[in-house]
Amino acid sequence: MSDTLEGKVVLVTGASSGIGQATALALSQAGARVAVGARRTDRLKDLAQDAPGEILVVELDVTDEQSVQDAVAATVERFGALDGVVNNAGIMLSGAILGADTTEWTRMIETNLLGSMYTVHAALPHLLESKGAVVQISSTSGRISSAAGGVYAATKFGITAFAEALRQEVTTQGVRVVVVEPGFVSTELTSHITDPNIQAAAKNMAESMRTLQPEDIAAAVVYALTQPEHVAVNEILIRPTDQTR
Repeated sequence: MSDTLEGKVVLVTGASSGIGQATALALSQAGARVAVGARRTDRLKDLAQDAPGEILVVELDVTDEQSVQDAVAATVERFGALDGVVNNAGIMLSGAILGADTTEWTRMIETNLLGSMYTVHAALPHLLESKGAVVQISSTSGRISSAAGGVYAATKFGITAFAEALRQEVTTQGVRVVVVEPGFVSTELTSHITDPNIQAAAKNMAESMRTLQPEDIAAAVVYALTQPEHVAVNEILIRPTDQTR
């Protein structure tokens, strides 16, 4: 194992906060040249100032296939290659199925699932050339679904299914596929929930345990990407010690 990604080029989606931001900084610290994508480019510019290495800021809406293609193209144009993609962009709009606002279902499916699929589709020709890696940020909800989390879980189960099919297609061509499944992480993810009762329940759950920090997940991503080329860490499940499910 090497502890450096010197010279490697990695695109991180959803990099304006939380896991994506921490991952971009950790990759930069490890020597990678990092393209950071999100809709909130003002935050990305602040991140670029904090990073120790070279950062490319790209405006990116993963629900827009053309935006994804443009971000990948800009990354390759700037750095000359693409060695890795970290699909982190996601939203969690938890709520009961009965009486749900189904536009929230659409937003989650388009962002969490289709967005990561669009990114893989655009990046894959370059990753095949570089024998690179795809990191899919999933969730414990991609293993265990819960009441009021059905659609979010469906998107995360979908990420796992897509990643396994992708792995089987490209592993013999040298591309590694990694699924990272965090438990409860201290990020702004739960702040997007529109149901006040469920948002309060999520807040109470977070307060009941020592939650993971975004840097904990970033460290796992760096670990997977710094393995020798013949080693594929395909799945990493990370829960807070205090989390029971």
